[in-house]
Amino acid sequence: MLALIQRVTHARVSVDGEVVGAIGAGLLALVGVEPDDGRQQVDRMARRLLGYRVFADDAGRMNLGLSDAGGQLLLVSQFTLAADTRSGMRPGFSTAAPPGQAEPIFNDLVAICRQLHPPGVEMGRFGAHMVVDLANDGPVTFLLRA
Repeated sequence: MLALIQRVTHARVSVDGEVVGAIGAGLLALVGVEPDDGRQQVDRMARRLLGYRVFADDAGRMNLGLSDAGGQLLLVSQFTLAADTRSGMRPGFSTAAPPGQAEPIFNDLVAICRQLHPPGVEMGRFGAHMVVDLANDGPVTFLLRA
C-alpha cells in the first residue's frame, strides 16, 4: 500500500461537479492498493497517516502528527499511484490491485482512520473520475509505504 501525502491548508474532491469530500487544514492522502495488501498494511498505513510527523511544533520543527495537530484527513483512492513506470513510455497497472480487491481494502483504511481520528476523515468516491483541488502547505509532500 502506498500513500502520497500532502500537508494542506484545505482540499476537496468532486465527482461530476459535486463535492463528495472536503477538509480544512490537514492531510490529503492519495492511496494506491497493491495486490498483496491486506489487514497488516491497512493497520500500518492508518498509524502512519495519523502519526507521521509533518506538522510544526512550537519551535517550528516537523514534530507533530495529524492526530497531535488536530487536522483533518482526506483519503482518495488512486490506482495509478501503484503503476509500474520503470520502463517504456506507458504505465503498466499489473502492480495495482484490481478494483474488486482494492475497494474493500481502501474502505477498511477509511473505517480505521475514522475510528482513530475524531477530528474528521473524508474520502473521495472509489472508482469515479474525481477532480481534486488542494492548497499544498509548504509544500510538504511524502510518499509512504506500508
